[in-house]
Amino acid sequence: MLQHKNIVLGVSGGIAAYKACALTSKLTQAGANVQVIMTKNATEFVSPLTFQALSRNPVYTDTFDEKDFKKIAHIDVADWADIFVIAPATANILAKMANGIADDMLTTALLATLADIYIAPAMNVNMYSHPAVKHNMQLLADRGCHFIEPGAGYLACGWIGKGRLEEPESIVDAISRHQQKKQIWSGKKVLISAGPTREKIDPVRFFTNRSSGKMGFSLAKEAAQMGAEVTLVAGPVSQETKDKKIRRIDVETAEEMNQAMQREFPIQDIVIKAAAVADYRPKIVYNQKMKKKPGELRIEMERTTDILQQLGEKKENQFLVGFAAETADPLAYGKEKLKKKHLDAIVVNNIAVDGAGFEKDTNIVTYINKNMEETEIPLATKAEVANQILSLIDRDMKDELN
Repeated sequence: MLQHKNIVLGVSGGIAAYKACALTSKLTQAGANVQVIMTKNATEFVSPLTFQALSRNPVYTDTFDEKDFKKIAHIDVADWADIFVIAPATANILAKMANGIADDMLTTALLATLADIYIAPAMNVNMYSHPAVKHNMQLLADRGCHFIEPGAGYLACGWIGKGRLEEPESIVDAISRHQQKKQIWSGKKVLISAGPTREKIDPVRFFTNRSSGKMGFSLAKEAAQMGAEVTLVAGPVSQETKDKKIRRIDVETAEEMNQAMQREFPIQDIVIKAAAVADYRPKIVYNQKMKKKPGELRIEMERTTDILQQLGEKKENQFLVGFAAETADPLAYGKEKLKKKHLDAIVVNNIAVDGAGFEKDTNIVTYINKNMEETEIPLATKAEVANQILSLIDRDMKDELN
């Protein structure tokens, strides 16, 4: 996957800089074109001449050292890159990246590049676990940077723990696997719904549910990373959409979600309805705030449109996946829903189980396809669960073609 790729390797100032020499060699052996940018502190550990010999390219160390007067060096190298790797990534470079500081050749190029960015941290175990460092890494991950986690073991500082730069072979493998993953659904269109809906009673009150949208948003992010063109129809949630490959449509009510899904459905290849849509809405919506009155209050409710049922009845070549959040006998209800709504697969979870369900960062689900084959996905983060769900969808779609 790295053959003929243009890779910029950013080397920051840590003892693990010596491993970046081997990484340069491994990337070159994989067929990549490698250009190295070193921070001033990195040159205290390894000579630029070493990287020049291994990459067979000049090494950048100074923003103002313009090697070609016709080009602005940090912009030229940023535009040239297909992939940008920071290894080792010190706490200092992570802080600069997270806060948009551009005070040297490496950080200015990072701000200017549109390439995929991979970060391989290396530092003292206590620095790695510091809240400020964790915060910076989360910010960068939210912006789409990909982290290659450090290994655990004996560190140069004498401490034992997590913080050792991952081995060069593993870094190359991680980048290759991610680049390959990006091609899996290239050219495919994926429609995903996420979050709750709100059904108004009056200008102040509404009916809703506890869905946070985290599962649907994780599915959208993973699908985009697989190369798909993603449309996300989102109910009222606090989740942010930071991937530029995801087109987001915000809705509030079940009917608004229904209209958006119906409108987008015909041109999709894969449709995943992860939203928790209201089954009922108030029959009468008051224009003014309802005042308290003596006695009981009764609100007459009417059914909303069954979005998944309608999509299942009209689907042609789309691969349609539903979700079933249950509290009792979830697999039986899930299988019934799978058949009744003409789905290709359903993802079932028991929201009464600890670690699963609404508002949590983790989930436990069972994926069932139309052949009634069950695959259990044990407790994991919703991002990991989303990755496994999409892998199973990809498997079943390929099986249909064979």
